[in-house]
Amino acid sequence: MDVEELRQRLTHEPDALPLPESLLNANLAPDYSLVDAALEWQQQSEFNHLVCLSDPLYPPLLKQINDPPAILFIKGNITSLMRPSIAIVGSRNATPGGLKMAYSLSSQLAAHHLSIVSGMALGIDGAAHQAAIDNSGTSIAVLGTGAEVIYPKRHRSIYHDIQNDGCVISEFWPLVKPYSGNFPKRNRIISGLTIGTLVVEASLKSGSLISARLANEQGREVFAMPGSVLSGQSEGCHQLLREGAKLVESAGDILEEVAVLSGFHLEEVKACHHIGGEIVSDLPFASLLASVSYETTTIDDVVEHSGKAIELVLEQLLELELQGWVTAVPGGYVRLKRS
Repeated sequence: MDVEELRQRLTHEPDALPLPESLLNANLAPDYSLVDAALEWQQQSEFNHLVCLSDPLYPPLLKQINDPPAILFIKGNITSLMRPSIAIVGSRNATPGGLKMAYSLSSQLAAHHLSIVSGMALGIDGAAHQAAIDNSGTSIAVLGTGAEVIYPKRHRSIYHDIQNDGCVISEFWPLVKPYSGNFPKRNRIISGLTIGTLVVEASLKSGSLISARLANEQGREVFAMPGSVLSGQSEGCHQLLREGAKLVESAGDILEEVAVLSGFHLEEVKACHHIGGEIVSDLPFASLLASVSYETTTIDDVVEHSGKAIELVLEQLLELELQGWVTAVPGGYVRLKRS
């Protein structure tokens, strides 16, 4: 993040930034100490990232929504934001059956190389994140607090474990504490990052319905899992189904829809990414592969060494990862095998 760019945004686009109310007063000059604090936070760790709208690492789907965050604070593997993803959200007071289904669906989707996005809340969110972590998948937690604030505290292990392959992300300054109004606001990011949003258990007053509504408004798919008509925990899901959400009984229902959105049949999608089959023997993207070391290589180093545009680098690295040539690790990528 360039300091001058951040200062320009603070000066000319204050309403687009998650600033304290005092700074939104037009009679006050911008507080550049916040800029310095943000940059200092970024420099504290190689896994801390500041990304603005003009940055090539800004998530492309999120950029398409009507009100994308001007700045994102990210902790973990930033390249995980470039993967295709599905949001899984639902009740904080989930039933044992709901938790089991969320865990199962998340596990299956992660096995098909889809990132799992959720809000790290209790209940369904936590089950979805944990499943991705347990199955060596990628997960992204969109926080309603600052990136340095763990909430709820009982999800401390999820917060840390998720950063190994995925990341935590927030539009709020790193030390912002929990505030009720920030959690509905972050839901547009959950839905905006993803191809579609799956709701597993939700009452009629559930905040998960906000995520589903936003996904619909953003032109993304909405999925809902039906439940017992005797349980108030599924009333919100049944309402979504009446309004046109796709009914989900297994991960296959989502994978089929994702494949249709991509313009391929599911088996063709698997084939083009060499999922579930033998790895092709031809050396793919040879010049890019030569830029990745057997020790951690940063994205910046890959871009500089390969001479390719960062957008192409990210696309080809994803293909190389799917083929088993490289793997994403904290701080960059590591090559797994020799040609």
